[in-house]
Amino acid sequence: MLSHFPFAAIVGQDEMKRALLVVAVDPGIGGVMVFGDRGTGKSTAVRALAALLPEIKVVAGCRYGCEPGVDSGPCPPGCGGDRTRSAKAPVPFVDLPLGATEDRVVGALDIERALARGEKAFEPGLLARAHRGFLYVDEINLLEDHIVDLLLDVAQSGENIVEREGLSVRHPARFVLIGSGNPEEGELRPQLLDRFGLSVEVRTPEDLDERIEVVRRRDAFERDRAGFVAAWAAADAKVARAIGAARRRLGEVEVPETALRLAARLSIAVGADGLRGELAMIRAARALAALEKRARVQDADVIAVAPLALRHRLRKDPLDETGSTARIARAIAELQAA
Repeated sequence: MLSHFPFAAIVGQDEMKRALLVVAVDPGIGGVMVFGDRGTGKSTAVRALAALLPEIKVVAGCRYGCEPGVDSGPCPPGCGGDRTRSAKAPVPFVDLPLGATEDRVVGALDIERALARGEKAFEPGLLARAHRGFLYVDEINLLEDHIVDLLLDVAQSGENIVEREGLSVRHPARFVLIGSGNPEEGELRPQLLDRFGLSVEVRTPEDLDERIEVVRRRDAFERDRAGFVAAWAAADAKVARAIGAARRRLGEVEVPETALRLAARLSIAVGADGLRGELAMIRAARALAALEKRARVQDADVIAVAPLALRHRLRKDPLDETGSTARIARAIAELQAA
């Protein structure tokens, strides 16, 4: 089995790790967009998080990963599922390559069965495989427009509908969309960017000791993967337990009026488009409070997640040369001083 770099062993990049943990607790936040330099651990962190999450229950034999008792109705055609039985499966982690065709993403006619048996059967695509897990797109800002449109439709509805070649298939496709990219290679379409609940900026570490520790741990992992993973197993297990406990606690976390008002005031102060930023901010603050074992969201939770929820929703001001993160920090400072 392929060993993934342990999540707990990732050095620095605290904001990125916080965002990933928050969406692991509450997938309904809407995914994470990670912009930053190459070689800063973006894909490593996402794969590491998916690897440590507990197994999920699925309908036995279902090719769509349907959840027993939740995904209503019969399984889609050709899934091979038996709703009278359940099984355990790892949390799906699916890479969507830049060159993927539309057929590979949404699914298409199973040519082999059509030629061999003369049957019209559906071959599930990447969206079906990602159901209840993670769909990861590296260099997402280079993704072709028609694939972006597909992702927008499915991310909004949570369902993939395929009507082609005499086939009519509908299946659930709810996943945490994780995108990464380098802003120097082009901007992300606003329609897709707005679908991400949180946005993270990562930079190459400048601290000497931190850089040395990154190299030391990565080198140790490459030389003895099994030994390195075993050495960090306890720390990773602690993270996994924290996520599980936070998920169970999430529905009981109270969001007071002061937190709601702070989120609204911050959104107004920075000129955020729409209300998705406030909704993501409140959900992320609740998830963060659950992770930190608190029954009530504090103003500090809202402030901690505000840059994650708002930085990709700010209108560009041609008269303000400061970046979105600096504008949010300035707004927070002004509100705290008022």
